[in-house]
Amino acid sequence: MASLQTWSKSFPGWVFFCCCCCLPLLLTSSLPLKGGPAAHHACRLRKINFQQPYIRNRTYTLAKMVHASDKDTDNRLIGQQLFVSIRENNRCYLMKRVAEFVVKDVLLTEVKNQYPYVEEVAQFLASLTSELSSCQFSGKREHIEKNLEQMKNKMDQLGENGKTKAIGELDLLFDYMENACTDIPKKGSTKKKN
Repeated sequence: MASLQTWSKSFPGWVFFCCCCCLPLLLTSSLPLKGGPAAHHACRLRKINFQQPYIRNRTYTLAKMVHASDKDTDNRLIGQQLFVSIRENNRCYLMKRVAEFVVKDVLLTEVKNQYPYVEEVAQFLASLTSELSSCQFSGKREHIEKNLEQMKNKMDQLGENGKTKAIGELDLLFDYMENACTDIPKKGSTKKKN
């Protein structure tokens, strides 16, 4: 009986504790909202990843140095054409895939011995794609795959200059990835398919 009286006296304290402490924690948890895609949270990077002056400087310096030797001014591998028919909420996934390709098929090939900073930039991009490992597309995948394939084909058509062009556009990759993966997609901006 004594324990019942003790519990009843402390009951208002527990109600106060739950309302003031537990409820705000539940309301601000990072669980996906009902009906929202679970992958949405996985397709976000912290802005601080891109605000490190050291790696930004290395990436831009490498791109500028290599871009100077790129004689092809008609073609662009990393540009707005990648986003044609891609919904805004799939752009981070697309940029993750582009970064994976550039790291594996460009930066970690024989070019890593030709230019300074290549390994550092490759390591940085690989860490971002690793952080985005759970990032998945939503909806249909064919536009994403088509745009990636067009980029790869264009690089192949350019031959040896294709890798040079990709390295010369690392600054664009850095900027597009920052914009696609740190900014929250605007609601209602899904006019384009996939």
